[in-house]
Formats: sequence, C-alpha cells, structure tokens
Amino acid sequence: MNKLELLQTELRKYENVAIAYSGGVDSNFLFHVAIDTLGKDHVLPVLCRGAMMSKEDIEGALEQLQGANYVVLDVNPLDVEAFRFNHKDRCYHCKKSIMSKVKVVAKEHNFEYVLDGKNKDDEKVYRPGLKACEELGIISPLANNELTKQEIRDYSKQLGISTYNKPSNACLASRFDYNTELTFEKLQMVEKGEKYLHDLGMFHVRLRVHGDVARLEVEPQEFKRIIDHKELIQKIKDLGFRFVTLDLEGIKHGGYDVENKRNS
Repeated sequence: MNKLELLQTELRKYENVAIAYSGGVDSNFLFHVAIDTLGKDHVLPVLCRGAMMSKEDIEGALEQLQGANYVVLDVNPLDVEAFRFNHKDRCYHCKKSIMSKVKVVAKEHNFEYVLDGKNKDDEKVYRPGLKACEELGIISPLANNELTKQEIRDYSKQLGISTYNKPSNACLASRFDYNTELTFEKLQMVEKGEKYLHDLGMFHVRLRVHGDVARLEVEPQEFKRIIDHKELIQKIKDLGFRFVTLDLEGIKHGGYDVENKRNS
C-alpha cells in the first residue's frame, strides 16, 4: 500500500474523528482524506479562531469548510502568559491550552478521537507544541504514516485539493523576538503589513518585528519590487515602524530559531 492508502486504513480504525483545523496544507489534506474515507457525518473540523491567526487565514479556512459540519472555537492566546511574553516555549503552553479546549468540544459532540496535521517533517525541527499534543493524546496520522510536506502537497494536487500549493504559514507571534511582550495591536501590525504584501501578489513573506524596525523576508526575485515600491514602504511605516528593512537572505522559516542556534 502507498502512504495515502495507509493513512486511510488508520482513519478507518477511528470511525469518528475531530480535526484541529487551520486551513493550511496539512490540516486541509487530512480533512479531505478523512471526509472521503469516513463520510462527512463522521468528521468534525474544529477551527480555533484567535489573535495568533490573520483574518485572511481565518476567512480562507472558513471558505474551505463550506458544506461541512464544523465548529469555530474562539480562543485568546494572550491569556496564556508564556504566549503573551513570547517565551521560547510559548507554543507548548499555547497549544496545551487550545488543544485542551478542542478536546472538550470534540467530547461535547461525541467525537472520541482528536487528530492534528503534524507531518513527518515537523519532527525534525523545533516544535515545542508537539509535546503538548502528545501529552494530551492528540493523534497525528500524517506523521504516523511518515507523510512529508512535499508528499502531502503531491497527494493534495492529485486529489484536486486547492491548498496543494498554499505557502506555509505560522502563528503571528513567530514574527517577534523571544521574550517580547505581545499585544493584540502588535500582532495586528504584522497582519496588516503582510496583507499589504499579499495584495501585491507576494504570498511567501514574513514581516519580522525588532522594536520600531520591520524586517521583510520575501523571495529574492521580489527584492527590487519591494525597493522600488515607495508607497508600500510608507504604508508599512504608517503602521508604527520607524524603519523598514529588507532581509538579504530572503524568506526563512523558523527565523528566530535559526538565529538563536547561531548565537548559542
């Protein structure tokens, strides 16, 4: 059997599943495969809506869920102290809080098993939230069947799932230095700045915050476009930044983790 068939075999064992859903490549793939394997009435996606996600991502996730039975769970990660002060292990505490609530919602709807979209590649990088999910008994069928990110994209394309080429995203808190106090307003600054870039057709982007400096990470082929776009630079400044800089290394995932590793 190939990995998709192995995934379907595992899903059949659970019969009824709730899925921690974000609308990203992994959770949307898992959602579609679960629906195809178990049927719509046996799958409950739970979308956690809060300040850690942009409105754009939330709207995209809701659009993907049209026609499905789903629950929107409103959460406030700023209530979690480790998140609010952006500690290095914030993801562990935030995920523990949010996924505990997802488990409660699942139980209220008579769904015994809660699944997440962790893939095999996630096990190779710094992901403190994974430990929280393991402690809570969250099941990761994509990782269990050794599905990598690229394989999930390939299967998604094969199955006609529209998110097959969606750029990876991350919690908005990841744009700030560790041990920086976060507020709703600061998270919104990042959200709005990245939305300006998205509106110009640049989706693989990060706006990192260093005090009053906005450091833009984009694909190298977009450098000149950014430099020449004076109106964009001013709009980002108007959000509350004194300087807007361009990272010459381009887009990086886990950027602050990379920097901490260099300095350790």
